[in-house]
Amino acid sequence: MNGSASVLLRVLGSAAGGGSPQWNCGCPVCAAVRSGAGLARTQSSVAVSADRRRWFLINASPDVRAQIEVFPGLHPRDDRTTPLEAVLLTDAELDHTLGLLLLREARALRLYATQAVRKTLFDGSGILRTLERYCPVEWHAVIPDADLALAEGLSCRAFDVPTVKRDRFATGMDHGRVVGYRLADERSGGTLVYLPGVQSLTPALHGEIEGCDCLLIDGTCWRDDELVRLGLAGKTSRDMGHLPIDGPDGSLAQLPSLGVGRTIFVHMNNTNPVLLEGAPERRTVEESGMEVAMDGLEVQV
Repeated sequence: MNGSASVLLRVLGSAAGGGSPQWNCGCPVCAAVRSGAGLARTQSSVAVSADRRRWFLINASPDVRAQIEVFPGLHPRDDRTTPLEAVLLTDAELDHTLGLLLLREARALRLYATQAVRKTLFDGSGILRTLERYCPVEWHAVIPDADLALAEGLSCRAFDVPTVKRDRFATGMDHGRVVGYRLADERSGGTLVYLPGVQSLTPALHGEIEGCDCLLIDGTCWRDDELVRLGLAGKTSRDMGHLPIDGPDGSLAQLPSLGVGRTIFVHMNNTNPVLLEGAPERRTVEESGMEVAMDGLEVQV
C-alpha cells in the first residue's frame, strides 16, 4: 500500500496509568522492566494523520512532552507552529487528560470531547478550567454515532462504551463518559478502531469492531483478579472498567470471531505479564495472531 495515501497511526504510549514500570510499584513485572528484561512504556496515547504533516492526538497523557520529543512528526517548525492539529479524548481519566496542561504553551488548542467528558474536566477535575487560563481552548462536541471530518481523507465516528466505573466527580451523566473511535481513510476505505478502555464487549461494540482493518484495544490486565492476587488492590479488572485479556469471556476468547484484520493490545497495566517478551502470557497472545503494542509502533491502513 502506498504510504503517502493511507492513514497512519503511531502509538505514543502503550501502558496504562502510571506507565511501566510504575514509580511506586515493585511487582514482578515492574522489577523485570527495571532490570532490563522488558521495555519501559509511557502512558496511553496515539497520534493519527492522513498526510504525515498534520497530526491528531487521541488522549493527552502525563508523558506527552516526552512522547512528542521522541517523534519527529510532532516536532515544531522554525517558529512555534506545530503539526498538532487537535486532541480527541476518549474519557476524562487523569492518565488521558493531564497532558492537556502540558500543552498550555500552545497559541490555541482544539479539543474534541463529549459533553460528559467536558463537564468532568471543567466542573470536576478542573483541568479544562485551568487550561483556559493559559491558552484559548476551542471545544468541539463529540456526539456518539455522528460522523466527524478531521482532515481531508480522514474522518472518525465516536461510539459510546458502557461502563459502571464510578463517576468520580458525580457528573450525573451516563452516556459519553467513555467512548471509542472508529477512524476511516476515505481514500482507501481502511478503518482503525481505537478502544483503550472497555469493560464488556457488548453486541453494540461487536458491531463497531467487526470487520475493521486494525483494532487497538484495552489490554489493561491479563487476569480479572490480577491486582487482587498481587495484593495491590481489592478491585478486579472489570471493577475498574477494563475487560481482562484471559478467561472464557475475556477479549482473547471473544475477538477472533469479529473478523478484524489486525488486533493490537494497548493500555497495559504495569502488572500485566504480557509486557514481558518470553512470558507465557505474551506467547499465548502472539500464538493467537494478536499483538502487544510498544511505544513507537506505527500502523497504516
